Amino acid sequence: MRGWSWRFSTVAAAYLVSVRTRVFRTAAGTTGRTARGSLPGMETTVGAAGLPAVLDLPAGPVRGGLVVLHGSHAGQRSYFLYAHLARLLPPAGIAVLRYDRRPRPDGHDVPLSDQAEDASAAVTELRRHVGAAPVGLWGFSQGAWAAALTATRHPVDFLVLVGCSGVSPARQMRYGTAEQLRRHGYGPADVAELTRLRALAEDFLRGDVPRAVAQAELDVAVRRPWFPLAFLPGELPATPGTWTDMDYDPAPVLTRLSGPVLLCYGETDAWIPIEDSLAVWRRAARDAELTVARLAGCDHAPTLGEREDLDSVSPQYERVLLDWLDRTLPPPG
Repeated sequence: MRGWSWRFSTVAAAYLVSVRTRVFRTAAGTTGRTARGSLPGMETTVGAAGLPAVLDLPAGPVRGGLVVLHGSHAGQRSYFLYAHLARLLPPAGIAVLRYDRRPRPDGHDVPLSDQAEDASAAVTELRRHVGAAPVGLWGFSQGAWAAALTATRHPVDFLVLVGCSGVSPARQMRYGTAEQLRRHGYGPADVAELTRLRALAEDFLRGDVPRAVAQAELDVAVRRPWFPLAFLPGELPATPGTWTDMDYDPAPVLTRLSGPVLLCYGETDAWIPIEDSLAVWRRAARDAELTVARLAGCDHAPTLGEREDLDSVSPQYERVLLDWLDRTLPPPG
């Protein structure tokens, strides 16, 4: 894998792969619904930037629509989790709009505010095709933050969030990288050193610590065998402020949400502090109608065996998603 990022990562190293379009095949034991009952995908664009998009519509009446928001390292509309939605949901009467995320500015992550702006434009585009049908947002990992933020700016009817962190990106990455060390057999002393190192790097990015101080610690740490699991660069940026959303606090956004929200978490998610995240959701999102699903056999993505292909998508995730949407949306016309 090329380069280790200190920024929020939606996935462990195994997930950071080139995105390929895959042919959908129903996994054994799933609901058995396929692309029958859907129309061929329609190419369109999103927003003033003209982001490439594809809209998959039901062949019959439209019960609702869903806009897909991206994980940080899965910005293409062809990503298998997004393609899965486009094949699973139209037969149930639900339209799916997926689009390419805007390019990273100067190699840095796309700010959540910009992601929300694009998602709002995508909602507008989707409503143009589905009329008065309820429209919601589906967000994976970083996309879950962006989905919640979008819902406060451009009201939608429901949210489906997969691998959603209720804490800041910096805190989430401290948790996730420490968990990587533990799962690879490193002990408390190594985890403590990693935690100090990430905190120091974060303080530099906030402008609270001189670069020379943080870089000196980093120069020592790069020789540690666990350093590739730290998701830190060997060389810090020249100036602080390059991680725009590192201290983004989801709680004030969650307090403004209302309506149905489905939260899906893999039982062994190594990147999200699930209990801490749920505590924030339950404390802050008091006006939302929360449903929480724990996905057996899944880690960060809703797949089995930590794989990245359509055959590995969890049948439980499919059932939970379809059943929840059936209860949330109007019955078929």
